[in-house]
Amino acid sequence: MLHEDSKDKIAQLKNIIEQSDNIVFFGGAGVSTESGIPDFRSVDGLYNQQYKYPPEVMVSHSFYKSNTEDFFEFYKNKMIALEAKPNAAHLKLAELEQKGKVKAVITQNIDGLHQAAGSKEVLELHGSVHRNYCESCRKFYPVEYVVEAVGIPKCICGATVKPDVVLYEEGLDYETMQKTKEYIRNAEVLIIGGTSLAVYPAAGFIDYFRGKHLVVINMDDTAKSVRATLTINERIGEVFEQL
Repeated sequence: MLHEDSKDKIAQLKNIIEQSDNIVFFGGAGVSTESGIPDFRSVDGLYNQQYKYPPEVMVSHSFYKSNTEDFFEFYKNKMIALEAKPNAAHLKLAELEQKGKVKAVITQNIDGLHQAAGSKEVLELHGSVHRNYCESCRKFYPVEYVVEAVGIPKCICGATVKPDVVLYEEGLDYETMQKTKEYIRNAEVLIIGGTSLAVYPAAGFIDYFRGKHLVVINMDDTAKSVRATLTINERIGEVFEQL
């Protein structure tokens, strides 16, 4: 159930969207949790579950190198959710892009649900489970290949097939970062959804925004005080359902 003041705020958001054709959306884990994908940092998220190693260690570059088999066991069990379907937020963003309103979706998620919903201009800051490459010959493999592999997925050349996801200790893709900054810098409206903005460098991208309306939709208070013109403390899917 939406709070009464949220209904007024959603009406304001509707108005902002109607009046703009240069909107950029910046989303985090909260966009995917409503599709049943666990958030690393939530109360029932991966950080609070018991493993032999902390999850942030298990998805680090050094752990991938030193404990490759354990990495893939965790990765396959916890990071891939092929049964997940796009929710109202994914679908509405794709629709707004088709109408020429949303120019880009920038996401910290690796699940590919924005593309599954029909969004075309998606910048994946942390990569995607759907792209996997041989570390030696760079041959491409789909996610199903990794899921079905017993133990460590191997290329036909014998080398390990690595998911194209950004692990801890790895840098973000330079080109994706530059495009992200450009879209945010040129946007008239920036909608931030489902992220606490606690993770750098992603949180720093917001500083590039020079536009008219900064909208934050998140259940929790956003860690970085971002001078939002409009803040809606509701589930993002529920908000987008009303638009």
